[in-house]
Amino acid sequence: MYQRVGGVAYKKDLSNTLKLATHLGHPENTFRSIHVAGTNGKGSVSHMLASVLQEAGYKVGLYTSPHLKDFRERIKINGQMIPKRKVTSFIKNHKSFFESHSLSFFEMTVGLAFDYFSSEQVDVAVIEVGMGGRLDSTNIITPEISVITNIGMDHTAFLGNTLSAIAKEKAGIIKQNIPVVIGESTPETKEVFESVASEKNAEITFAEVRSFQNVETDLKGAYQVKNKQTVLTVIQVLNQKNKFQIPEKAIKTGFKKVVSNTGLMGRWQVLQKAPKVICDTAHNKEGLTYVLKQLDAEKKKSLHIVLGFVSDKNVEDVLEMFPKKAHYYYCKPGIPRGLDVSVLEEKAIRAGLIGIGFSSVRNAYKAALKNSGLEDLIFVGGSTFVVSEII
Repeated sequence: MYQRVGGVAYKKDLSNTLKLATHLGHPENTFRSIHVAGTNGKGSVSHMLASVLQEAGYKVGLYTSPHLKDFRERIKINGQMIPKRKVTSFIKNHKSFFESHSLSFFEMTVGLAFDYFSSEQVDVAVIEVGMGGRLDSTNIITPEISVITNIGMDHTAFLGNTLSAIAKEKAGIIKQNIPVVIGESTPETKEVFESVASEKNAEITFAEVRSFQNVETDLKGAYQVKNKQTVLTVIQVLNQKNKFQIPEKAIKTGFKKVVSNTGLMGRWQVLQKAPKVICDTAHNKEGLTYVLKQLDAEKKKSLHIVLGFVSDKNVEDVLEMFPKKAHYYYCKPGIPRGLDVSVLEEKAIRAGLIGIGFSSVRNAYKAALKNSGLEDLIFVGGSTFVVSEII
């Protein structure tokens, strides 16, 4: 699977997904949906939208990736993970089809999600794109609205090495006559979005030019300000189009109860207080810019950073952003795709960071805890997979 081994497991084609959808009787056509793409923030935006819609009284499906602890985190209805028996019976019933068509892990999982949402008759499903958009397995749906949070330089080996090329792939979720909300844009990406929206006759709204009263949320990262703006714009468009009835009370409560309603983890999550331990799944330059700025503002005596990456990221550029005045504990996430600790140590030295390598994420975290005083701060990050091992 792509998350574990990287590019060799990535299928850049929708043909298998379409065959599976036909085999399952096109479950994706039996429920309303909202499609969310973007480089950063798409997970938070998806969970916020699901929480608000749930508070408005809807039965809400939520499909996201990757998971942190349990595969079933990817597929939820009103915050409850898909039952184990639903997963096993789906695989058992369709195993011969999966094998004969050599379906990927992600293709099977998307099919499972759509089949489950259909059988449970959800009112609406919030569907997060896995990677890109145009050729992502989720892109067989015709949603009520499409959402693109932002564009950054991530997965360049698959999506292109310019912002406009990546924007074009993300813009592949824009459908004929279906409204689209853009969270953040640059002149380069805005031109792409406007061009594709015009071609598809899709009404386009840029969230960054809208103004709203501040809404409190239980998601504490400073970067959530932009995600809130995007979600509020999506809700406004849905209400204006009479797609859903989402009252003010549901919006306020939904934002305040994202974690309890959806079970979202790993976004500026505080794991303990003394020493304070914070983890965050931000793993690219754009996402880490916000996280490191907030980390700098945190009150602390000393800063300890448990850090690991996957091997197909541009680690050099990212390491240059990290503070020089911190104690580093390097580790390799426990997946084949993880970046070897010795390689990370070498790159970190070149970036002027001082630290020690450890044989596992757990050992690195234990060492950070042992070396920290009660007034110190420990940050764990660099990869979703590093965070998942200590949550």
